Amino acid sequence: MGSVKQDEDFADYVAVSRPALWRAAYLLCGNVAQADDLVQSALLKLYVAWPRLVRGNLDGYTRRIIANSHIDEMRRPWRRETEPLEGHEPATEMTHDDHTALIRALKALPVGQRRVVVLRHYWGLSVAETANDLGISEGGVKSQCAIGLHKLEEALTSCYRSEDRA
Repeated sequence: MGSVKQDEDFADYVAVSRPALWRAAYLLCGNVAQADDLVQSALLKLYVAWPRLVRGNLDGYTRRIIANSHIDEMRRPWRRETEPLEGHEPATEMTHDDHTALIRALKALPVGQRRVVVLRHYWGLSVAETANDLGISEGGVKSQCAIGLHKLEEALTSCYRSEDRA
């Protein structure tokens, strides 16, 4: 980049956005190291594109980079292995067991459903924003979200029922 002002603007954006981007990347992949890689890759791509971006949609552009990078990573054979969920602090309003159950349930979802659920319910995007970020139809967002939420509910209900029996 040419301008010191552009670099300062980029650094300010990263300082504010990085924690939320990392949490969302972690929810997509369920692995600390992979979430770090996804965010770092997204920020690198964002830095390259920074001079030509419309400032009004930086978050959408960055979310799309993360989602697409995750798709690319999932296609790599060495990423198909199941990796442990370690090193992530659970949210304060959730117990560690709740957090672990949620991450396991999210990881069990197919990638498309997981991306839609994370964008809609973690980032709080509208159907149209999610469709735009992922490059799919609004109908696809609605159906993937409905199916994904149903599967999450089943997995979490099953998890807590089995704990009650123990």
